[in-house]
Amino acid sequence: MSPELFKYACVGFYVVLTLWLSWIGMRKTRDIKGFSIGNKDMSPWIIGVTMAASVSSTSTFVINPGFVYVHGMSAFIHYAVAGTAGITTAFILLTRRFRKLGDETGAITIPDWIYQRYQSRSLSMFFAIINLLSVTFVVLILVGCSLLMSQLFPISQTASLTLILLFVFSYVLMGGSYAHAYTNTFQGFMMALVAIFIFVQGFYHFGGDVRGSLASLGENFMAACNPDSNLYFDFFSVFLSGFVVTFALMMQPHILTKMLYLKNDADVNKFLVTTVIAGACFMLMLAVGFYARLKGLEIDRQDSVVVSYIAAEFSGHSWGAYALVFISITLLAAGMSTLDGILVSLSAMVVKDLYLPFSGKTGFQHGAGLKLSRWVLIGVGVVAYLIALNPPQLIGLFAQKGVYGLAAASVVPILLGTYVRHQPPVVVAWLAAMVGLGAHLLGLFAFGIENPAVSATYAILLSALPVVVYYVLNSIKNKGINFNFNN
Repeated sequence: MSPELFKYACVGFYVVLTLWLSWIGMRKTRDIKGFSIGNKDMSPWIIGVTMAASVSSTSTFVINPGFVYVHGMSAFIHYAVAGTAGITTAFILLTRRFRKLGDETGAITIPDWIYQRYQSRSLSMFFAIINLLSVTFVVLILVGCSLLMSQLFPISQTASLTLILLFVFSYVLMGGSYAHAYTNTFQGFMMALVAIFIFVQGFYHFGGDVRGSLASLGENFMAACNPDSNLYFDFFSVFLSGFVVTFALMMQPHILTKMLYLKNDADVNKFLVTTVIAGACFMLMLAVGFYARLKGLEIDRQDSVVVSYIAAEFSGHSWGAYALVFISITLLAAGMSTLDGILVSLSAMVVKDLYLPFSGKTGFQHGAGLKLSRWVLIGVGVVAYLIALNPPQLIGLFAQKGVYGLAAASVVPILLGTYVRHQPPVVVAWLAAMVGLGAHLLGLFAFGIENPAVSATYAILLSALPVVVYYVLNSIKNKGINFNFNN
């Protein structure tokens, strides 16, 4: 079989299998709850792979290796070490308690969970509105996937963008959370195989001396804190911000709601182990940034480092064309694995937490909510598509500015709602959310902080101050605070 025929056969198989899995999911989707979080009948292993794939996505497989290529070891530590620590900590602290509270209240979205915990419709709607910042990450994924597809097929990036959008929306519209979970499991296994293969195959670039080979690229390139970098230059920007922001990013709606898929606490450990192992495999892709530099590639556009590397690395082998096809399809799958999850969560959130409150309705007739969520999905796609047609130059930083703002506003109210036994104080949650979002935006646009993770970390630390002040005063008055840290 020629490489060209192999390419179309692989793409055809991927498309057919994805649509078939979505059709299976559609048969289980009867209402907006099933569309959003399923019917509590998914395996924890499937949910774990789905979670890891949702967390990793195009950022890990396509965009972040470019930061490693430019900034060196400091960027690798920021994403691989600090980021992994933040993800793992968030899952260990949140999963059991958050899932239990969600089950008790019947919440199906993050703003819905906020409403059930705080009994504040205005706070819930605020979170629904700021969660629309997730559209920036949708744009990142669409741009990253379109770059890959235009490299794989002789079509323009605009045509690639259009085809990707139509394909993803077609299968998400069918099956919602089930389509997302089933296709993510399939895509997640592909992603793990490719990440391990590329890491092992390219390890020869180190020449048996990892430290020495990286040092040959420049003393600061090998440094844990790179003084030449405008993004990762000290402990705060490299490790602390990476840990805090990644921890906070687990509050995103398409990530945190995965915990509501779980049936009971018996599934939690299986879910956590699967998520951590799969995520560790995916992080191996960051080494591509090192490999591209050691190979001597001169790449002008940071976001195209992975695409350029795999094209240069595998084009000289007899089997290279076949490997390039499979890897490219897998990188596309990595983007879609998060894109579909964001779309499901955004559409459910707009319907449940914005449309219903504004319309004054208390619920839907059978099937009406599901139908409306699908229309909203189409609207979100159109907006993201229009932005992606003319994206910012550094799409990775563009997405981080929006999504990190969402994280800065979310982390303290969600932690407060998770660990305070009784109904948390609404005014404190409001203050924390406003301080988090406002401080992040001020850091970026008023104080000129170039690394969005740094501005978001400062914002998160500041957003904790209203909570500290409230409970210090409360403890003085009542001689005690009642927290629950028993997972």
